[in-house]
Amino acid sequence: MAEAMKVAIIDDERDMRQSVKQWLALSGFDAEAYPSAEEALGVLDSEYAGAVLSDIKMPGMNGMQFLKRLMAIDSSLPVIMVTGHGDVAMAVEAIKFGAYDFLEKPFDPDQMTRLVEKATDYRRLALDNRALRVELSGGSTAMRKLAGESQEMVRLRNEIVDLGQADGHILIDGETGVGKTLVAHALHAAGPNVGKKLVRVSCAAHDEESLAGALFGSDEIRDRPPAFDDARGGTVVLEDIEVLPLAVQARLLSWINEQGRPAATRIIAISNLGEQGGGCEEALRPDLYFRLAALKITPPPLRRRGQDVLGLFSDFCERFAEEYGCEVPRVTNQEAVRLQKASWPGNVRQLRNFAERAVLQSRHGSGNIASLLTAGSDEIQPAAVTEGKPLKDCVEEFERTLIESSLRRNKGSVIGVMGELCLPRRTLNEKMTKYGLQRTDFL
Repeated sequence: MAEAMKVAIIDDERDMRQSVKQWLALSGFDAEAYPSAEEALGVLDSEYAGAVLSDIKMPGMNGMQFLKRLMAIDSSLPVIMVTGHGDVAMAVEAIKFGAYDFLEKPFDPDQMTRLVEKATDYRRLALDNRALRVELSGGSTAMRKLAGESQEMVRLRNEIVDLGQADGHILIDGETGVGKTLVAHALHAAGPNVGKKLVRVSCAAHDEESLAGALFGSDEIRDRPPAFDDARGGTVVLEDIEVLPLAVQARLLSWINEQGRPAATRIIAISNLGEQGGGCEEALRPDLYFRLAALKITPPPLRRRGQDVLGLFSDFCERFAEEYGCEVPRVTNQEAVRLQKASWPGNVRQLRNFAERAVLQSRHGSGNIASLLTAGSDEIQPAAVTEGKPLKDCVEEFERTLIESSLRRNKGSVIGVMGELCLPRRTLNEKMTKYGLQRTDFL
């Protein structure tokens, strides 16, 4: 039996709060009553598993002040405001500040119960999604590989959690090397089919006949089950979906229609046309395209991920240095800036290959990272400046890059960074706080 959801009732009138508590308790809620907002704040936090029912007019901290405090604690906490007759304008104002809904006195107890049920369902879903995000970021191998703290990557991981739980097939597009296959695995891990099988099929690796057999089965292919049988109830990842032959497109559309909704087996299609500035819409018949692209996700290119470049490069270098038994190559401030500003047309894959070359070069004691960045035909050009990006943002990004790079080089030693960048301790501490940098992350 599911644990009863909580309801915190705040009202300075004793008879009112006790009667509401009794009614909600009889309706199956874990109801607690508090005579003041100050007392309720002692138990309400970001992990509170329930809803709040609060009067607006109270002595001391009133309902509006209480609401603002709760929204600062957790904006997803559902707060239902109870107003007196003629206070509707105040209730509307409360909605603007984040209240879930309001009740006008005198209210129907059944109406209150229905509203509290909706609010607690909303809270349960919010807490479940939050827990799932934490679990995936720490436990899913694919999600851990989608590393980075830039806004682009935070947005991507949130999208993966949201789309993973949604009902529908998914299209992943984007440039080469951004990690589309990793995103497919993470979507599978975030979805309801996580315990079932994931089967990958490259549409570009087969001719029309063998591809149809690989997907649906044929008399010629008997040594392995067709993908849609093998992954029954799980996920089929179709790579290079843009080369799918028309005859196979027709069979795939029929298979999707036969499944209905919700689909027992999910399709995640991957398109590699994003790097050409287009998509696979023109390559597929419209009815199939709109079925596959019901949900769509686009991993960001590396050049838009800012400070993630240095973190990824450092991680790759450490991994390869351990593999080859040598020291991690040293990165100067100027090289750090060039690494972060490079265009990286091959994205994360290119950066990983570049890190391996830097480690091998360091192993033989020849050259430096700057020489690799400008090595003949392999020169990595700087990315174009983002159109409309304020100068202040560019300066702050540059400053953060220098401090982060110096922290990495000095293994988190603040004294080392102070000496290298000629910064007094107070200024360095202020800037590290501003950019969310902690020395313990670089020890």
